[in-house]
Amino acid sequence: MKKKALITGITGQDGSYLTELLLSKNYEVHGIIRRSSSINTNRIDHLYNDQNIYNKSLFLHYGDLSDGSSLYRLIEKIAPDEIYNLAAQSHVKVSFDIPEYSSDIDAIGTCRLLEAIRETRINTKFYQASSSEMFGLVQSVPQNEKTPFYPRSPYACSKLYSHWLTVNYRESYNLFACSGILFNHESPRRGKTFVTRKITSGIAQILAKKIDKIYLGNLDAKRDWGYASDYVEAMWLMLQQPTPEDFVIATGETHSVREFLEEAFSYVNLDWQKYVEIDAKYFRPAEVDLLIGDASKAKQKLNWSPKVKFKELVKIMVDADLLEEKIK
Repeated sequence: MKKKALITGITGQDGSYLTELLLSKNYEVHGIIRRSSSINTNRIDHLYNDQNIYNKSLFLHYGDLSDGSSLYRLIEKIAPDEIYNLAAQSHVKVSFDIPEYSSDIDAIGTCRLLEAIRETRINTKFYQASSSEMFGLVQSVPQNEKTPFYPRSPYACSKLYSHWLTVNYRESYNLFACSGILFNHESPRRGKTFVTRKITSGIAQILAKKIDKIYLGNLDAKRDWGYASDYVEAMWLMLQQPTPEDFVIATGETHSVREFLEEAFSYVNLDWQKYVEIDAKYFRPAEVDLLIGDASKAKQKLNWSPKVKFKELVKIMVDADLLEEKIK
C-alpha cells in the first residue's frame, strides 16, 4: 500500500523538489494550495499533466495555514502518513514590511497545523521547515543543533516560535515531530526576488538586452548555500528515523553575496562591477552577517551530505536562466 504524504507549500521551490522525490518513491502526494486568481503551480505543472506517469498519484487541495478548519478537514480526510510543513511567507526582507502576516502564517500557521494533527489523532510523522535565520546574530561559528538562537527579523522570530512549538508538541503529546534547520538552499526554481536568483536571472536578462543593471543590497552578507534538490532528501530521511530529532542541514561552506556575483558573472565572461548597483532599499533593518552550518549530526545519523557545492550550484542556476531567455 502506498504511503501518503501531505505537503504545505507544494508550489514552492522545496515543495516541488520534495514532490518529485516522494513520487519517485511511490508515495501518494497531496498538496495544499491557496486559491488565487492567477495560476501559481508552474513549479509542479510537469508532474500534474496527463503525460506524466506520476499524475495519478498527485492531488491538490485548496487550504491555507491561516485557516485552521481547512487544515483539520484535509488532515482528517487524507490521513497522511507524513506531513511536511513547507508553506511560509519566506522572504526575510518582506517580513519587516508585513510582520503581522508573516507571523500569522510562519508561526501561528504551524500551531494550527499541529493542533489539527493532535485533534484528529491520526498516526502521522510531522516535518517542520526551520531556518538558519533563527541563528541570526550568531553566537558561535559554525552553527549546529546546540547553538543558541538569536533571530534578527520577524521571519526568523516566527520560525523560532514554530521550531520550539514542534519540540513542545513532540514532548507534550508524544508526536513524531521534528525540525530541519536548513541553511540557504537555492535552485533554478528559487523565486526571482531572492538574491541568488535575482543575480542569475539578471545575468540572463542583461545578455538578452532586456535590462542594463541589477540592483542589490548588502554584498558582504555571508551564507551557506546548498542545492534545494539535495536538501529535500534530508527532510524525507528525518521522517524515516525510528525517533524524531532535529537536524542542521548545510554544506559547511560560507560565501558572500559578492563571491556569488563574481562566480556567476565570470561564468559568462562579464565584469559584475559594470552591471551591479547598490540600492539602500534592499538593506534589512537588522542584518545577519554570517551563517555557516555544521551538519555532522545529519551525516552521522541520516547518512546525508550535500552532493552539489557552491560553484556547481551557481553554474546550474545560471545555465537554467540562460535557457529560459533562450541564450545558448
